[in-house]
Amino acid sequence: MDNAAFQDYFSKKEKLCYENDRISKTLTQELGVKVGLRDENGKGVLAGLTNISNIKAFKNVNGKKTPCRGQLTYRGYDVRDLITGSSGKKFAYEEATYLLLFGELPTEAELMSFCEILGEKRTMPSNFTRDVIMKAPNHDIMNSMTRSVLTLASYDEEAANLDIDNVLRQCMQLMSIFPMLAVYGYHAYNHYDNDESMYIHRPDPALSIAENFLRMLRPDMNYTELEARVLDVALLLHAEHGGGNNSTFTTRVVTSSGSDTYSAIAAALCSLKGSRHGGANIMVMHMMKDIKAHVRDYEDIEEVSAYLSKILDGEAFDHMGLIYGMGHAVYSLSDPREEIFKGFVEALAAEKDMAKEMALYNNIETAATKLIADKRKIFKGVSPNVDFYSGFVYQMLGIPEELYTPLFAVARIAGWSAHRIEELVSANKIIRPAYKSLTSERRYLDREER
Repeated sequence: MDNAAFQDYFSKKEKLCYENDRISKTLTQELGVKVGLRDENGKGVLAGLTNISNIKAFKNVNGKKTPCRGQLTYRGYDVRDLITGSSGKKFAYEEATYLLLFGELPTEAELMSFCEILGEKRTMPSNFTRDVIMKAPNHDIMNSMTRSVLTLASYDEEAANLDIDNVLRQCMQLMSIFPMLAVYGYHAYNHYDNDESMYIHRPDPALSIAENFLRMLRPDMNYTELEARVLDVALLLHAEHGGGNNSTFTTRVVTSSGSDTYSAIAAALCSLKGSRHGGANIMVMHMMKDIKAHVRDYEDIEEVSAYLSKILDGEAFDHMGLIYGMGHAVYSLSDPREEIFKGFVEALAAEKDMAKEMALYNNIETAATKLIADKRKIFKGVSPNVDFYSGFVYQMLGIPEELYTPLFAVARIAGWSAHRIEELVSANKIIRPAYKSLTSERRYLDREER
C-alpha cells in the first residue's frame, strides 16, 4: 500500500473504534463507576495506605466537609517548614529527598553523607552519552530519558534484584543521573535538530542537583545564588504529591507486579509526560503567549479579565474553555505549593527585570479565580496551582520548554522511589482494580457468513 492507502485504511478503522469503544457517561453514573478512580466531587477511591505524604484540602466543621487552605506534608512535615527551615542553605531538595526515602530528617552529617553519595553516583557507563543519548536525539526529551533508563538496566547485573538495599542503590543512582539524562538529551537534540552548539559539561559532585542542572545546561556554566535557590525550591515542591497522582500510582502498579526498578521508573516517566499531568505548565506558557498577543496593557485588570472571559467561553486561545494553571484535582481554596512558590517567583522576576510580566500573572490570578467562580459550578473553590508559575520561573531561568517536563521528572523521582520502596516493603499484592464488562455473548460466524 502507498501512504494514501494506509491513511485511508486507518481513517475507516477509526470509525469502528468510536462505534465500539465509546461508553456512555450516564452508564458510569447508573452503575456507580468512579471514572478516573474519583467520584463526581473529585474525591479519590481509597486504593492504599502510605506514610510518605499527605494532601489536605478540606476540614471537618460541625460534621460538614468544608474546603480549607491547602496543605502538603512530607512524612508529616509541612513543606512550608521544609523550605523556611532551609532558608539560606543549599540542598533543600536533597534534605527533602532523604526525608521521603528514610522517613526522618537527616542530621547535618547524615545529609552531607547522603549528598556525597549522590555526587559520587553522578556518573554513567562508559560511552553511554555517545552511544545511547546522542545516537538517536529526540525533541521529546521524556522519550529520550525513558529509553536511557531502560538501557541502563542492561548495565546492572542486579537489575532484577528486589532486595530493598539494592532497590535503594538503583533509585539513588537514577536520582543522581536524571539531570544528566535530561540536559544531555536536550543538548543532543538542540545540536542535531536545531544545528546549535552542543555542550556536555561534567557535573560537579560537590554541587546540589539544582546547581548542577543549571551548570550543565548553560554554555558558561554560571548561575546566581538566587537562581539556584529558586530551582532548588521548585524541585522540592515537585518532589512528591501523594500516592494517587498518575505517575506515582503507575510506579506502584508496576512495582506491585514484581517488576524491576528501571521498568517502574520508565513507566512513571511515560505517565508524567502526558499533557494532563507533567505537561500542564507547557499549556500555561502557550496560553500566556496568546494572552500577551491580545492584551496591550498587562496592568489593566479589566482588559485582562475581558480576554480571559473569552478564553473561558471557548472563544479564544485553544477554544477548550480552560484557563490553564487554575484549579486542581485535589486542592480547594489554595495550592500550598503555589503559595510558597509565588514569593520566590516575585524575587526572581525583580532580579530579571520582569516586573511587567509579574503584574500580568498577578492580574490573571485575580481575574481568573473570580471569572471561574462566576461562570462555573465549582463546589470546592478555585485557585492557581503550582503549574501556573513554574513555567514562568523556568522561562526566567533560561530553561528551554523541551526541558519543563523532564525537570519535573528530575524532582519527582524522589517521590517515585519512596513509593516504590514502600510498595515493596508493605503491600506484597498485585494491584488489579475491577472493570465491569458491558458485552453480551455473541455467536461466532464463519467468515463466509459475515
